[in-house]
Amino acid sequence: MALTRRNFLINAGAVGAAASMGLPFTAAQAQEGTITIALAARAPAGVNPQQSGLTGGDNWAIYQVFETLVRNPDGKFATRPEEFEPGLAESWESSADAKVWTYKLRQGVQFHKGYGEMTADDVVFTYGRQLDPEIVTAGKVQFANIESVEASDPYTVVITLKQPDPLLNGATVSVMSASIMSRKAFEEKGEGYNTDPVATGPFQVDSMTEQGGIALSAFPEYWGEPAATPKLNITFIADTTARTLAFASGQVDMIEGVRAPGWIQSMQQRSAETLFDMTKPGSFNFLHFNLTRAPLDDLRVRQAIRYAIDNTALASAYGEQAAPMVGILASQFEGSVTKEELPEELQYNYDPEKAKALLAEAGHADGLTIPCYTSQREDYSAIMLMIQEQLRTANITLDLSIIDHNAFHGDNRQDKNAMPLNSSSYGPAVMNVFLQQCSAAAVVKSDGTGQGNFSHYGVAIPGIDDLLTQAQQEPDFDQRTALFKEMEKKLLTDLPMIGIMTLGYVIARNPRVDIGFPVEAGFAYWSLRKATRTA
Repeated sequence: MALTRRNFLINAGAVGAAASMGLPFTAAQAQEGTITIALAARAPAGVNPQQSGLTGGDNWAIYQVFETLVRNPDGKFATRPEEFEPGLAESWESSADAKVWTYKLRQGVQFHKGYGEMTADDVVFTYGRQLDPEIVTAGKVQFANIESVEASDPYTVVITLKQPDPLLNGATVSVMSASIMSRKAFEEKGEGYNTDPVATGPFQVDSMTEQGGIALSAFPEYWGEPAATPKLNITFIADTTARTLAFASGQVDMIEGVRAPGWIQSMQQRSAETLFDMTKPGSFNFLHFNLTRAPLDDLRVRQAIRYAIDNTALASAYGEQAAPMVGILASQFEGSVTKEELPEELQYNYDPEKAKALLAEAGHADGLTIPCYTSQREDYSAIMLMIQEQLRTANITLDLSIIDHNAFHGDNRQDKNAMPLNSSSYGPAVMNVFLQQCSAAAVVKSDGTGQGNFSHYGVAIPGIDDLLTQAQQEPDFDQRTALFKEMEKKLLTDLPMIGIMTLGYVIARNPRVDIGFPVEAGFAYWSLRKATRTA
């Protein structure tokens, strides 16, 4: 059901009211020895890292259950090659041309539920599914540069690349879709593996139900430091008010925050004791222009829209959660550009009068109307409603519909949207941003078989694919970073899409829970193996 702007604002007010009821924290309904987190989704879809259609809540469970060969530091991103930490691999090395990577596995690592020791065979099986074009797997594009994965002995894995990649550990090896699966368990369980997976992590799956969520317990044979709490419950409460009240009443220890202006402040008014864990940069929020649709096929119109959007003001509405973007990379990541290093014509300082002049030059002196739609999820709808208001000052009307989140993504995949807002979480392997958002190979298709290039950049007009090829062939990290900056400048010149803001992912936490480390950066989930809960 579509929402009007008025209804959205009423709903946002209800969130604030629920968050400011002043209810004290209580522990009466919380289970002793259990930490419970409630995520903003209706129900779990599965606990298989290669499964399509997973939600953010599913990812929280997967991250506790599965492990990768290397890992990011707790609460941080590794942004350079030397910053990654050992995971299931105790060491690794790459060839001088960064095309052959050799990983030495830990010996004696056990799979859950009696499925035996993890060996190189399980790693080859896991990666082999991602490399098989006949198998549908999540995150497949992140494995496109791999030529082969082979076991030279039971504890050694050799990954050979098509093109060099000095940050392979960030681009592929540490991502969730590269989590190591048990070949024996998968072949035995088939589809049942999605709900009863077998992995090596500090927690194992006890049960998964639509109503009860995902119940995890500490794995007693874990190879590393054992989990600090016996049980984790991953619960699913899509309704913001219900989730907030569950937190306030003490039924849950942690909840997924609402990425809407004022939410943190309203929670703090309810209880100053509430703790907030926030990843930065969090999600990258891009506004794509469909270059196959008039009037967005006219560069002057796209420039007018860019000049009419004040993304510094948009980000300020979220306080510390958000930061405005210059290009399409987060400022924390290598390869991003700053306004100061750009020529004036690519800085796009807010100027609605210049936007009107560009529209007039393009034949739209009386303004124009652009139909589009967005998701009802708070972060999408709030950003698009604010953009809608800003564009009015330049005589640009967004005929905006707000629809169901799943329908929004489904329609986008079928190329139905003129100006889709995309929210994606990325690590510092920034090649993935360009590959997934604006390479010709990732262009969206009306039959739903395409990927995330909703602008048709590189197909409707020449894009950055030549620069991408150069970057993919460059083994030196710093030289590759310089090419990323050139891509940023090319995108600012052509404007097939614009970066709006990065928006931190937030978890509100009851002070009775200590997660064991500060959260500074990372994906929209983190390890709870060190988390403890007091009475």
